[in-house]
Amino acid sequence: MAEVRVGKNETLDSALRRFKRTCQKAGVLAEARKHEHYEKPSVRRKKKSEAARKRKSRFSRSFN
Repeated sequence: MAEVRVGKNETLDSALRRFKRTCQKAGVLAEARKHEHYEKPSVRRKKKSEAARKRKSRFSRSFN
C-alpha cells in the first residue's frame, strides 16, 4: 500500500500528486485492473505467451 506523509507547509494538491506518483510506481492501479475480473488459467497463459512473442519481435527488430 502506498503511503504519503504530508509535510507542514505542503499543500494538499502536491501531496495528492506525490501519492498518485507513488501509486503508479508501485503498480497499485495496474494490479487492481488485473484482478477486476476472473481470468481462466488458459487465458492467462495465452496472454503471457502473446506478450512474450511481442517482446521478442520488438527486441529482434531493434537489432536489424
